[in-house]
Amino acid sequence: MKKLKNIYIILFSLMTVLYGCQENEHEFGEIVSPTDIVITAEIVGADVDNPYGDGSGSVNFTATAANASSYVYYFDGVAEAAPSGIFTNRFSKVGVNLYTVVVKANGTGGISSTKTIDVEVYSSFSDVDAENFLSGANVGDSKKWYWQADVAVHVGMGPATDDYGNGEFAYEAWWNGIKAWDDEKSCMYDNEFVFTRTATGLTFEQTVGPAFVPGTYAGVLGVNGDQCHDETVVTTMFGTKNVSFGPSTSKAGTEGSYNNVEYRGTEFEISDGGFMGWYVGASTYDIISISNDEMIVRIIENSNSGSGAAWYHKFTSTKPVEGASTPDYTYNNLVWEDDFNTDGAPDAANWTYDLGAGGWGNGELQTYTNTTENAKVEGGSLIITAKADGSGGYTSARLKSQGLYKFKYGRVEVKAKLPAAAGTWPAIWMLGSNFPTVGWPLCGEMDIMEQTGADKNTSLGTLHWLDSASSTNASYGETTSVSNASSEFHLYTLEWSEEKVKIYVDDVPFYELTNNADLPFNADFFLILNVAMGGSLGGSVDDGFTEDTMEIDYVKVFQ
Repeated sequence: MKKLKNIYIILFSLMTVLYGCQENEHEFGEIVSPTDIVITAEIVGADVDNPYGDGSGSVNFTATAANASSYVYYFDGVAEAAPSGIFTNRFSKVGVNLYTVVVKANGTGGISSTKTIDVEVYSSFSDVDAENFLSGANVGDSKKWYWQADVAVHVGMGPATDDYGNGEFAYEAWWNGIKAWDDEKSCMYDNEFVFTRTATGLTFEQTVGPAFVPGTYAGVLGVNGDQCHDETVVTTMFGTKNVSFGPSTSKAGTEGSYNNVEYRGTEFEISDGGFMGWYVGASTYDIISISNDEMIVRIIENSNSGSGAAWYHKFTSTKPVEGASTPDYTYNNLVWEDDFNTDGAPDAANWTYDLGAGGWGNGELQTYTNTTENAKVEGGSLIITAKADGSGGYTSARLKSQGLYKFKYGRVEVKAKLPAAAGTWPAIWMLGSNFPTVGWPLCGEMDIMEQTGADKNTSLGTLHWLDSASSTNASYGETTSVSNASSEFHLYTLEWSEEKVKIYVDDVPFYELTNNADLPFNADFFLILNVAMGGSLGGSVDDGFTEDTMEIDYVKVFQ
């Protein structure tokens, strides 16, 4: 009987436990849908005179709902998590525009409810130049950026807002000792960051990882710092994200200067937690300066880390190559240059023009002009634009230093990005200064770079002269592969001495001619930069061609 009693006690205990488990499961597993969603939108700067805001495009949103545990906002389909329901978004499309914003309130058991709100907002901010530098000006243009690892202080750190009497909040005051090709940072130097122009704005994508996490922020993630991590740690690294622009709001962006130059006053934000290689839990970058080939930015580390740090990053659109050997050039004294740093027409002290219908025996289709539509200096580059004129013809520009600068022997360096359209024929070249009196080819011609209209992955180097025996044009040329000549800047170089003429791309030689007294390459020459259309090397022009450009970062002559 005692054993039977014990069995009853055990069965009763088990029933009690099972009942309790069922009761607890019912209590904590109940599915509850959020209700009564309320969304408010405060347009920053809105008043009676400015009903759509102050032009910043900023709107402060607040969402509340019964039985909601968190919220997600959707702006044009892009999700932004807002656990508390409070979120500020900047709408960057210029003008007064109507936006539909979707808010999802998350409840228990994976159930959610949504509600929409329409807001009409005014944005007056625009920095078209910065956008064009980042991605290119035309829809579909895309541009890669890389760490500028070959220069010192490509990463630095300073205080976010504190000023110790000398503007330290705007430069790398705390940490500025990093050298080129720093061993600790080498894991990130293959990063690629792609900005693409779309019909509605810019997108961003990091196409090659990993992410570098500094020690100041690593504790937030619970990982080891000052090393690279993959997407399992930094989950927002990859994927296509949107880029929005606005006026700088940081103290550095509005008050600071960097190397005695004021900040640009523009910031951009990458959506969905996007960032450029260095992860500190933030996505908003102040543009300190930007050109076709270099960008310096500042990003403030997420304040939750407690470090109060701002990070400085330098990027380039020309990927540096570690250990790339520089040739032992004969000429290293810089005697003449144009770095194209003054916007407007090209410097009249350095450049004049060939004008009129092109061809000169080559069957070219363009008419050369001296207007800024075809040749201008902007954003640190000379931009030569070949354009369809709307009547079946084309205009372009051919700049030359004839009558302004000539030299004999030396090294010419031209850093350039070439057009991509079929039928364009860009050239960086030189003619003998006696051309007006003796004509071509007796004067001699040195083509540092030419590109055919059909093959945009090859650069040609060629020398022309008169073969006295036959009284005809003699030429010797070689080619080399340049796979991304239209999307990135490359260095085109000629080294010319009494003994040899050598041509290089990115300091790699691919052409050499032995000079002698019978050749015309022992007298003064002048420089020429142009984009032709069609002709013997341009070939057939794409039927849909509208315009394309050759961008030149600088021209330098060493002796």
